Amino acid sequence: MKMSLLTPHVYWAQRHEDIYLRVELIDTQNMKVHMHENVLEFSGQGHGAKGQNDYQFSLAFRLPVNPEVSFKSTQRQVSITVKKAQRGWWDRLTIQEKKPLFLAPDFDRWLEESDAEMEIHEKEEKQKRVKMSRREENGRLSVKTIFLFLYNLVQFLCFSWIFINMTVRLFIFGQDSMYDTFHTMSDVMFFCQTLAAIEVVNAAFGVVKTGVVPTLIQVVGRNFILFIIIGSLEEMHNKAVVFFVFYPWSAIEIFRYPFYMLGCFNTEWKDLTWLRYTVWIPLYPLGALAEAVAVVQSIPLFDEANLFSIDLTKSIGVSIRFSHFLYIYLVLMVFALTVNFRHLYKQRKRRFHTKKRKAQ
Repeated sequence: MKMSLLTPHVYWAQRHEDIYLRVELIDTQNMKVHMHENVLEFSGQGHGAKGQNDYQFSLAFRLPVNPEVSFKSTQRQVSITVKKAQRGWWDRLTIQEKKPLFLAPDFDRWLEESDAEMEIHEKEEKQKRVKMSRREENGRLSVKTIFLFLYNLVQFLCFSWIFINMTVRLFIFGQDSMYDTFHTMSDVMFFCQTLAAIEVVNAAFGVVKTGVVPTLIQVVGRNFILFIIIGSLEEMHNKAVVFFVFYPWSAIEIFRYPFYMLGCFNTEWKDLTWLRYTVWIPLYPLGALAEAVAVVQSIPLFDEANLFSIDLTKSIGVSIRFSHFLYIYLVLMVFALTVNFRHLYKQRKRRFHTKKRKAQ
């Protein structure tokens, strides 16, 4: 009995230079794949959506492609790779605007154009790291590597001291420990956050490959809260909000800095990597909320002390109070939180999306 010809499910994704097709066909036999006048033609026998049958399809591509087609058949599917004639990003796959019913995006490999560019950048950075490691295979470490390792080590030790001491004191003294957090932890926190200015310099001069703006926002934002909002007002030193600011900060950093320490030697620990790219998800918004509470609590104190205000009543008849700036700062905090959260999310997505593809 002659088997009917059917169309298999086909999933696609793209990069700037390639088109990837995944044909859902199990145990494919008598397979034919060839390109004719920019049209890909496929036929084969296997187990697809309609059981064991002959399947075939054709795709007329949106833009010119190379005639050579590479494909690989496994027990579960057929993978086809087509090279674009010119490097670029397509708005759709086929020449016809209406998508064929059998065609769908391959979300396992799907990337937006900006993410694909990040993937290329990540590959280039990896190649640079490999070349650098080969140059140092004789055992000599560069000054840059030693500097970055020592910086991250110092920050890790200091933030670990803060986190452990705050945790131990919380268990021993309970809620009372929250009210003297500034007196017991501020010296080390002042040191850590002052030292963190190095991270902005490293990003600005390309010592490390990271965004300057997100780094600047975090360092300046934290130092403003620490030195101005909390440090300049004695009344703020005894408030519990200091505990809720310091604790998320240190909890995030005790995973971030050892991750960077291992990165200095192109080494990675899977569990630490997951923690570095995950713990910030609950802790970063909580820390930002605590910072906002600290700003709100400080506003009446700044008004009462008339600190950082500018008196212009004699010249123009008005006085610019520092509390007015703090209201604006609260709005800016929302913008800064959005920028940094998006940056961290894209870092996490890029890291684990790449690892998922490697595992496939």
